[in-house]
Amino acid sequence: MPNRVSHPTTDAAPNGVPGSQTLARGLSALQAIADAPGGLTVQQVADHLGAHRTIAYRLLATLSQFRYVAKGDDGRYRPAAALAVLGSSFDNNLRQLCVPTLRALADELGTTVSLLVAEGDQQVAVAVLTPTQVFYQLSFHEGSRHPLELGAAGVALLASMAPRPGERDLVRQTREQGWVITHGEIEPNTFGLAVPVRRRAPSPPTCVNLISHREDVVLGGKDAVVRAAHELSAILY
Repeated sequence: MPNRVSHPTTDAAPNGVPGSQTLARGLSALQAIADAPGGLTVQQVADHLGAHRTIAYRLLATLSQFRYVAKGDDGRYRPAAALAVLGSSFDNNLRQLCVPTLRALADELGTTVSLLVAEGDQQVAVAVLTPTQVFYQLSFHEGSRHPLELGAAGVALLASMAPRPGERDLVRQTREQGWVITHGEIEPNTFGLAVPVRRRAPSPPTCVNLISHREDVVLGGKDAVVRAAHELSAILY
């Protein structure tokens, strides 16, 4: 499931609603640095923003002041420790609580597993785990977003919500049986298996997802994914 990362414009929020240009630029710079393993220079940040180098420098100075980025000896800016603290606050440290179960599941099945939540009309991957002993696997980035109505994860998330007028039969079926398998809805020739994770309101709808090019891996992994979802429900409920 490859990703095409689109960066927000510098004068509007990602959903097109006008907002603070300075804040949007700062968040865009922060995201760009977080996505760059080797870090970024001031000029690279300026190029990313389509802004003057002076503007980029001021934004980076502010982000550094709040410890969200740090400047290395090579002059490149990289994520700093405050980002870890900020990230851990999401949904009461959801990712950290779920990683051990997801890691064990990925290694047991030998394929990529993930945890996704519903956010508006999108599904968002908050944790993606690939197996440690397998050299080639389908994968995608944490933070990836797709329309809520597509793929096994989207169906499972919708099944965690109250019924909606005109919803797919597959959503109603998933609500009844507790799992769903789809094929090629997000990435061609890819199978997806998703199981809702039962949580107490107002927590966002959540699911465990497995992806593979092989149907036998998905079918054979169903019981293990269901067990993992029940385990996470006990942890998160």
